[in-house]
Amino acid sequence: MSPKTIHLIGAPVDSGKDRKGCIMGPDAYRTAQLAETLADLGHTVIDTGNVTADANDVADHDHLIALPQTVGWTTALYRAARATDNDAVPIFLGGDHSLALGTVTGIADRAAAQDRPLFVLWLDAHSDFHTPTTTSSGNLHGTPVAYFTGRDGFDAFPAVANPVPTDNICMIGLRSVDPAEHAALADTNMSLADMRAIDEGGIRAPLAEFLAKVEAADGLLHVSLDVDFLDPDIAPAVGTTVPGGATLREAHLVMEMLCDSDRVTSLDLVELNPFMDERGRTASLMVDLTASLMGRRVFDRPTRSFA
Repeated sequence: MSPKTIHLIGAPVDSGKDRKGCIMGPDAYRTAQLAETLADLGHTVIDTGNVTADANDVADHDHLIALPQTVGWTTALYRAARATDNDAVPIFLGGDHSLALGTVTGIADRAAAQDRPLFVLWLDAHSDFHTPTTTSSGNLHGTPVAYFTGRDGFDAFPAVANPVPTDNICMIGLRSVDPAEHAALADTNMSLADMRAIDEGGIRAPLAEFLAKVEAADGLLHVSLDVDFLDPDIAPAVGTTVPGGATLREAHLVMEMLCDSDRVTSLDLVELNPFMDERGRTASLMVDLTASLMGRRVFDRPTRSFA
């Protein structure tokens, strides 16, 4: 991988669910030496500090948790994502997954300004395809994909100018999808690889197919990596643990394939709850995975000539 300019953007969002702790995520990544690790790989790393949520006049909701705060984070993170230089790779340090309401819509507008399609790889145990009218929990971290694809029901949020087409989205690692989300996903052309599909056919095939699609369209690629994509035995620091997640080697293979593609133009690191970690092991693992995505290798594998 050629050297990149990387902007680390802290997003201490803790409003998308009722279990608190993700507010500490950005500082945990810094303590785990994410910036130093990426700089050691030859990249130029600029830590822009933490975003703060915008003030607004949105009213509290009797069902949706912390609606005004989440709208405030959405508008602030939208601006931060939209304003990033086109030649820089923003890495958003979360924070719960509701931060993607702002990051992906901002990146989508940035892609549209370049007249290039945006693709999204969603690495998560959950599809996060609820709307404010379908969520039974009221947790808005379960809604970002519905929002940035333009589904109805987000009246309190800014209108989405450039919805991401559902056939430009790939979800890998699914193993907890509510019935309402399942029914809505069935009406889309989204690429979906749940853990049974991965058990049966491996993790490489669905990702390779998706990356070929991104390459053919000369698209930009946003990756949203949730800690609960990983099995909780190796990544316990998340409030939404679901057994049976990706193994250490499966996760590193995904990152290595993304690196090989050289298509990733932005990244979310979400749902790290340091309060639930064990001596920082989850934060360190997420840093290691980011390093794999950004070029760390055990061995180089040059293309072999058989001439």
